[in-house]
Amino acid sequence: MKFPYLMLRDFVETRLDADEVGELLTMAGFELEGIDSVEGDAVLDIKVMSNRGDGLSVFGLAREVLAKDSEAAPTDLYKRACLRFPAESDHLVADGAIRIETPDCTRYAYRVFAGTTNAVAPDLIQQRLRQAGMRPISLLVDLTNYVMLEVGQPLHAFDFNLLKGETIVVRRAAAGETLTTLDGVLHDLRDGQMMICDLDRPIAAAGIMGGAETEVSATTTRVLLESAHFESRSVRRTRKQLGLNTEASYRFERSVDPEGVVGALNRFAELLALGGGGFEPEPGVLDVYPSPPPIRTVKVRHSRAEALLGITLTPSESAGYLKRLGFGVEGDGEPYSVTIPTWRPDVVREEDVVEEIGRIYGFDRIPERLPRGTTIRGGTQGALKTVDELRSQVVRAGYIQILSHTLRDLHALDARGERIGPRQPAGPDTAYLRNSLLPGLAEAFRRNGGRDLHLFEIGKVFAKGPGQGGSPVIELRKLAAVTQGLLYPPARPKEQPPLADFFSLKAGLHAVLNRCELSPTTSGDERYHPGRAAAILEPSSKSVLGYIGQIHPNAAAAAGLPADLCMAEIDLDGLEGSTTKVHYRPVSRNPAVRRDITVTIAKAVPYADLERALRLATGQVLERLWLVDLYEGPGVEDGEHAVTFGLQLRKFGENFTDEEANLVRDVAVKALFELGGKQR
Repeated sequence: MKFPYLMLRDFVETRLDADEVGELLTMAGFELEGIDSVEGDAVLDIKVMSNRGDGLSVFGLAREVLAKDSEAAPTDLYKRACLRFPAESDHLVADGAIRIETPDCTRYAYRVFAGTTNAVAPDLIQQRLRQAGMRPISLLVDLTNYVMLEVGQPLHAFDFNLLKGETIVVRRAAAGETLTTLDGVLHDLRDGQMMICDLDRPIAAAGIMGGAETEVSATTTRVLLESAHFESRSVRRTRKQLGLNTEASYRFERSVDPEGVVGALNRFAELLALGGGGFEPEPGVLDVYPSPPPIRTVKVRHSRAEALLGITLTPSESAGYLKRLGFGVEGDGEPYSVTIPTWRPDVVREEDVVEEIGRIYGFDRIPERLPRGTTIRGGTQGALKTVDELRSQVVRAGYIQILSHTLRDLHALDARGERIGPRQPAGPDTAYLRNSLLPGLAEAFRRNGGRDLHLFEIGKVFAKGPGQGGSPVIELRKLAAVTQGLLYPPARPKEQPPLADFFSLKAGLHAVLNRCELSPTTSGDERYHPGRAAAILEPSSKSVLGYIGQIHPNAAAAAGLPADLCMAEIDLDGLEGSTTKVHYRPVSRNPAVRRDITVTIAKAVPYADLERALRLATGQVLERLWLVDLYEGPGVEDGEHAVTFGLQLRKFGENFTDEEANLVRDVAVKALFELGGKQR
């Protein structure tokens, strides 16, 4: 937000110059982006965080300066702004003149001004608007912008004589209605967009921009000045749908103080009286306030504040900091009862109030100390750790990880089911949320040559949910991979490395698939070749977690992929229920021993059965099991192969003797004999 330094001085008496004020606001959390000289005066450009709408006014920033600078003093203008610019004007009963028909409008007030000439604003007001980056237009419009700059409350002036029925209706638009905004653009309104209407039609987009049909002009003799409070989410939604962005919507989207609605009308009346132009306020302010904000209090422990900030304060000091910011404080600090002002919807819990104490005390004054206490083991845990381990396993198998965008167009490898996407996509290539990782892998495969590639991705896919009480969108975390061509580049001339196939893909995904069951399938997913694919089943429930196999020829042709491409996609969320629970135990200081086992066994016996038998036979003393060698040739009968396993054994608290290790080995060999193995 840009504002002239001299405008701040209207609210605060301070010895700080523009540079020092910028530094002070930066340390208070409002970053100074620059100071320019405009028409001979310093103009500050302050970056205001999205949850600090109170900082989008000179009055709000003046509050911060007064809280941080103990030598600064409030001016009479600041004191009257704190009292909402009290006026002798009475509040009038609306009597149907204002009808609020949507909960998105929590307060609506207006005041009528009658006169003869919509003159030009005083030179000082025009100059300050130009310095703040606004274009002066006329007395009435310039004063609304000036009040918004001063106190943060957007105002809008309607030509009262152009309203039908002299009634304001705040409601949601109906499908088929239109509105021509002040920029001359005709908008087709959608059902649900909040509009300001008269008895016949929409006349303004609430909190965003007025309509051209009721715009004030040089011929205006009677003005209805609007001041209201709208829900930020409603304004943001409508503003994005209409494609508009205004100073008013910028403030409403970041919160406006509902208690400042009438005060802004009173301030406008003050400035109008000073600026001339022949307009006079008619008696009274019409104000409808159906949803006043509740009084919010937070319990704050002084000891907790000191512990979080790492400083020592007296209870009166911390209470004083809060009172400077407009918070109400009662109690002795164990705890305080802190009343949150209406202009601070971002403060909701004890830690938020402690942050306010730290801001005013000065984060730069907090001493640096080393942390104390017990540290816990770092690193990821739970589901995130499982995903990290799977990622490392697939990378070690020679696959390259990719990251693709979650928004995309339709693709031949999309999963079945209704597609969902944003209401207003940026373009056709981002019109849908992905429901499979395979299209992104396919595109990466094609972009990188289309041969001899082994790619994988771990990410979320999205499906349509049940709605009506359930989530309309379901997020699923999946692992997918594609592989084709040489498994590795040849190291010597005439070397012929093996080609990727179903079994090499299965080996690459061993970390996942060893927890699942594979069932040959000829149907279930038309993206896979019938007879050359398997369903991946969760062991206990037998539910399908995905598929692994060769791509279907039709899908390959439609996606521009080779017909021998193998691919897999696995639901990791469904896999979590079948993962083994981690049990922690102390690390043994005793040495390990190794024993190797070699047996000749039929090739038809699955490796998983051999591994399972060895683990059951050796029990807890087995620390590590791995495949050492696989041999077939002279000395081994057809249909068989020789398999050598390595066993690493260790006991806790005592050493393995040779006799004990040999006994464990013999038990393991016997388990393999029961599967048909023979001594070699």
